[in-house]
Amino acid sequence: MSARRRAAIVGVAESEVGKTPHLTVLSQQAIASRAALAEAGLDRDDVDALFVAGGWSWAPALALAEYLGLRPRYLDGTNIGGSSFEAHLGHAAAAIEAGRIDVALIAYGSTQRSDRTRNAPRPATLGEQFERPYGLPLPVGAYALAANRYLHQYGVTSEQLAEVAVNTREWARLNPNAYHRDPLTVDDVLASPMICEPLHKLDCCLVTDGGGAVVVAASDRWADVATRPVVVLGHGESTTHHTIANMPDLTVTGAARSGPAALGMAGVTHDDIDVLEIYDSFTITVLLTLESLGFCKPGEAGELVGGGRTAPGGALPMNTNGGGLSYTHPGMYGIFLLIEAARQLRGDYAATDPRRQVPGAELALVHGTGGVLSSTSTVVLGRG
Repeated sequence: MSARRRAAIVGVAESEVGKTPHLTVLSQQAIASRAALAEAGLDRDDVDALFVAGGWSWAPALALAEYLGLRPRYLDGTNIGGSSFEAHLGHAAAAIEAGRIDVALIAYGSTQRSDRTRNAPRPATLGEQFERPYGLPLPVGAYALAANRYLHQYGVTSEQLAEVAVNTREWARLNPNAYHRDPLTVDDVLASPMICEPLHKLDCCLVTDGGGAVVVAASDRWADVATRPVVVLGHGESTTHHTIANMPDLTVTGAARSGPAALGMAGVTHDDIDVLEIYDSFTITVLLTLESLGFCKPGEAGELVGGGRTAPGGALPMNTNGGGLSYTHPGMYGIFLLIEAARQLRGDYAATDPRRQVPGAELALVHGTGGVLSSTSTVVLGRG
């Protein structure tokens, strides 16, 4: 066991987030990639593996490799939606442990807000022929179906859903780069326009531009890097369906498999986790995920997040940069979960703004969700 090559995050960075009509997808990816490599104290010649999801090209990994002047010997273009990047980190860690690669770059970029492509028409897939012709708005309609089922089954209220957005906004107010930083109350969420019952506008994630990058290195390269490594301790991934009509249980996600796999590999329990970074495409996503991961029993997540428990100063710090609900959400948000978890475990905010820093954070659980609650990927990270 002691001889096993371990993998760690050694550099993270975002590009410009918000609305960026002056940037392309490739430039978003490149800005973040160069900044993450610079933070790690590495350069492009050190990179021997490239992981990319999304982009304008039919082969985004090839396009970015050419754009950055990389010649990787390992490529992964896995795209399973917002959970792609947690999956990429798991795949990179496995390749490092197997001795296949030494340094991996994981990158993402999107200009969906500037391009207004979020709701652009696209051909229906085989399964979607039973949903889209009948007016189901995607993705919000799918999440609304799950929310309606969950509220009915467990008696959870819209007020409890709203608590997720309120707690996350409190973190966003501490983040100068967050898209929304104004104070937010439960009443504000409930007073916002109904988008797809029972989800109000402020139950829904942002639509922004943005990009991010994560650099992962093998343990025998850690002496070369300029940051404190954040070690990949465990990983799991799963899928249960593609279209919402085929989700086996609208109240249980694939986190019920990927979460225990990651925790088991890491050899830790829920009580050991100091900070949670949970994909928050919608407020319902968070409640379903917390329950499926096993942080509480079915129907109890509303109580778990109540009373500011996941807000700054709470007992279960979650989505500490403001999340997809208030910080940014450029289509696939999962890479920003990894970036924030790494910064928390390195203690980056302790000197600049202690209010943003989770005191003594040593273990983080990061969970991505893709599609319409379709794919999940969970990683457990530890301070090196």
